[in-house]
Parts: sequence; C-alpha cells; structure tokens
Amino acid sequence: MKKAPWDGSRTFVIAELGMTHDGSFNLAKSMVRAAAECGVDAVKLQAHIAEEETLPSAPPPPYFSGETRISYFKRTAFSQEQYRELGALARSCGVAFVASPFSEAALELLLRAGVEVLKVPSGEVTNTPLLRLMAATGLPVLLSSGMSSVRELDRAAAVLRRGRSPWAVLQCTSLYPCPYEKVGLNLLAELGRRYLCPVGLSDHTLTTHASLAAVTLGARILERHFTVSKKLYGPDARFSLEPAEMQGLVEGVRAVEAMLLHPVDKDRLCGSLKGMKSVFEKSVVSRRDIGRGEVIRAADVAVKKPGGGIPPDRLGDVVGSAARVEIPKDRQIAPSMLRRRTCAR
Repeated sequence: MKKAPWDGSRTFVIAELGMTHDGSFNLAKSMVRAAAECGVDAVKLQAHIAEEETLPSAPPPPYFSGETRISYFKRTAFSQEQYRELGALARSCGVAFVASPFSEAALELLLRAGVEVLKVPSGEVTNTPLLRLMAATGLPVLLSSGMSSVRELDRAAAVLRRGRSPWAVLQCTSLYPCPYEKVGLNLLAELGRRYLCPVGLSDHTLTTHASLAAVTLGARILERHFTVSKKLYGPDARFSLEPAEMQGLVEGVRAVEAMLLHPVDKDRLCGSLKGMKSVFEKSVVSRRDIGRGEVIRAADVAVKKPGGGIPPDRLGDVVGSAARVEIPKDRQIAPSMLRRRTCAR
C-alpha cells in the first residue's frame, strides 16, 4: 500500500486539468508546467476511452454542446505513452500525477502509464466493479461525492474499506459553476465522522473563497480546475482558475496552514508586546501643577499616552491621594509620587 500524499500537515492541492487541453498534447504539457509553477502538489488528468465508456447515443451534459459526447472523447483522448510522458513531466516538475479513469480499460491504461493517485469520478461512484479494481491497486484513491446520495457513498466506502488502497472523500457538488449556497462546507465534518477518513473539497465555484474556508474546517485535499486561459474551448475552462488565481490560492492555503499550525497563547503574546503597549496604551497624568501635600481631585488628572505608568483602570486610586512631591503639569504620575489615598472626590 502506497502512503497517501495528504497524510502530512500540508494540504494536498490538485490542479485539475480536465479536458481543457482539448486533445492537444502540447497544450496539456504546457498546462502541467504552468500548474507546477503555481506551487500545486499535483496535476490531474482524465482518462477517457470512448468506446469503453459511452454509447454513441449518450447525451452531453447540459453545460456543453456542439458535438456528440463520443466524438468529443475520441477527439480529445491521449494514448498510454502520452499519459506516461505527462506523468513523467509532472514528476520532473515536482508534482504528483493524479488521474480519473472512466472505465476499467482506462484504469488499466493509467496503471501502465504510471499514475500515482486515482480519483473516482462523481459519475462512477456507483460503478462497484471499477471501484473494486481501483481499491485493489494499493494506490491512494480519492472518492468524489459530487452527485451521490449518502447511501451511495456508504456503498462505495464499504468497497474501498475492503481494498488495499488508502482513501479519502471529497465533498463536491456537480454544478458548473457551483453557487456558494451549494458548496456544502458543513459536509466536510459530517463525511469525516461518517467514514473516519481524511476529507477534502473539489471546488467548482468561480473564486477561491470556498477552498480557503474548507482548509480552516479541516480539508486535507483541495481540487480546483485549472486552465491557462478561460477562453479555451470546452466545458471546463470558463470556471477554471488561471495561473495567477491558482498561485493566489496556493499562497492562501499555505498562509491558512501556518495560522492553524501555530496556536497563540494570548498571555504570552501580550508579554511580547510590551513595547507596543507602551506606545499605544495610556497612563494617568497631571492636568495642572499639583503642589506637594495637595489632595488630588478628579479634575486634576487625565489619561494620556504613553503607557507604562499608572493604568487608566487605576485612576480611582489616584483621585483622593495626596501628592508626596510637586507634580508638574502634563507629567506621568508614578505611585512613588503619591501618599496613601485619604478620600475620593
């Protein structure tokens, strides 16, 4: 069994290249390099073998039109050697090679091509034969929950538990793009409790807000569609992140991780800010010249910067005390300047 790459303290960020390459091998290679430069941990591809996956009459999803589904898969498919080359390129760029098989034949192709992590696509969650084969590989497996009921996820989880592979569940909503109201951040904790496994988010929103929020709620894996341009052809480009956006997401994730990994002790932090407290806090000061032995009244004192003297919350202790020495106007009053308080006025 291979160790899962999300088992450490670092959130596993996946750039989903999807089908935005539109069958161009050179574009796919450019996307791998561009994603790696953004600082992601992995790039993900999809493996479609049209005849093994779909009937010629199968309709396209509602967000895509212009050609039949089977012709699109045929036109955009890569060979085993091309997947091998893309995986090798990813590793040379320091990122992992993740892929989704959409048939048993596609799984075999990916295994021969050296895939490192497998993802169960949302539409394959009920494909128990394929899940059994994926779980038997020993490779880490990500289970997407995009269009599945809890009962369907329970069945899929039971299959994965009986296998050899470490696995995790991704909360996902199969809407493209996904509105904030449908993201389901509440399900991260629910899925983790239910399946006792790491959880993550496959984010289809148009911003990075949901992904960053998911990390604060314990997501160990993030998957975001990636493109070099939102103007590219295909169903995915328009809701994918461009390089500057993906880099911003990765930087945000690492910042959130640093915050979560370093809890703050408020009292200890306060002790380290004595210099700042002296600058920004206030002390009890004299409003006028106060003679030696004179009883200090409320009108004789004020609170002004800097701090470090008698704090404002002890103003009542000063009023009614007698001046032990002469106190000039606008002087920070120290306890040594005062005799025992006799009365308050």
